Amino acid sequence: MILEEIKKELLSSIKERKEPNISVLRMVISAVFNKEMEKRLTLESNLSEEEIKEKIKLNDEEMEAIIFSEVKKRRDSISDFEKGGRLDLAEKEKAEIEVLMKYLPKELSEEEIREIVKEAVSKNTDIGSVMKEVVPKTKGKADGSLVAKIVKEELN
Repeated sequence: MILEEIKKELLSSIKERKEPNISVLRMVISAVFNKEMEKRLTLESNLSEEEIKEKIKLNDEEMEAIIFSEVKKRRDSISDFEKGGRLDLAEKEKAEIEVLMKYLPKELSEEEIREIVKEAVSKNTDIGSVMKEVVPKTKGKADGSLVAKIVKEELN
């Protein structure tokens, strides 16, 4: 499971004093904990502690969604830092993205996204229908803004 791999890497990073790894992995573990607490609030109160622990555990798909969200936050920060002339902070964010990308499936290339979009456009003509078909196929494997841009290009 992804969470165990992250915890192992965190321990080794602490021992080796790899600072960017330590902070980003701690942040992911914290995001996982928050998501589990969020799930806990939706559970029935008559469950035993063991049942609750089992039900709030995140599966790999949920873990990937959290990690992808963290990557997206960092990508947004990179563009802001570059606009503000803070290249040192942009480099730090890029290093953190590299750490996170190890735990995500391989990202789709622009050509692969175009193929998926072209297939959807052949069946649908409006942007909503195309996006409804494309998003589940690219979720966690491609940046949403890139997918939206390609869909708009293919529809025009």
